[in-house]
Amino acid sequence: MSLDHASKIVKHQTLTRDAFLGGRLIVSQPGNGFRAGLDSVLLGAAVRETATALLDLGCGVGTAGLVAMALNPPLDAALIDSDPEATALAALNLAENGLAERGRVLPLDVTAPGRLRAEAGLPADHFSAVIANPPYFDPGAGTRAAPAREAARHMGPELLDRWVKTAATHAAPGGEVIFIHAAASLGPLLGAFEARFGAVTILPLGPRAGEPATRILVRGTKGSRAPTRLLASRALHGASGRDFVPEFEAIFRGDGRLHW
Repeated sequence: MSLDHASKIVKHQTLTRDAFLGGRLIVSQPGNGFRAGLDSVLLGAAVRETATALLDLGCGVGTAGLVAMALNPPLDAALIDSDPEATALAALNLAENGLAERGRVLPLDVTAPGRLRAEAGLPADHFSAVIANPPYFDPGAGTRAAPAREAARHMGPELLDRWVKTAATHAAPGGEVIFIHAAASLGPLLGAFEARFGAVTILPLGPRAGEPATRILVRGTKGSRAPTRLLASRALHGASGRDFVPEFEAIFRGDGRLHW
């Protein structure tokens, strides 16, 4: 997507410009609706520093991919999303953060047939890291989004499995696939990962020590036969207040990455 095309779309939106990684990244995103936040930063910071080619599935405005690229200077990235407004903003954000030469944005459905993905320029067995922050809410529960935004907010187990299948197709042998998701969806996500990857690693994240996990990071390695590991839950905040514990404060400041 060209920057000229992006500008024609985004100029009709009410946007905010938000700082990430302590101001290393400035991300333009819609003032209303889904907005990138901590999950996107954690996902981008979870990518191994040895990764050289990244695929961000359902990239939205590109925040997770931008974080991974900022933390990994050699990393090139392909960002895909089916929402043309989101991909327009992702292209704009790449350019405005000086990352356009290392990234490309494709307006493409994650679950499009493999032939269409290949024709769009996504090779199979290629990316050393594939990441995704898929929609959290089950279509049978909770408040539904407006029709124009529903696809970006609701996902059932079958669709989630198709996202994991797409990730498996495009990951290189030995490459990592990382999803961040709601802890309540661990069952279907783990099943989809274990059917396709080895060395599956689960990192639960909770608000505070002793409280139930609300988010999970799941990583698998294509071609590995190593067993699944469940790591100890990590707390984002201290015992009281909203301050982050040092590990996560460093990540959100842009001074560290997620080691797991």
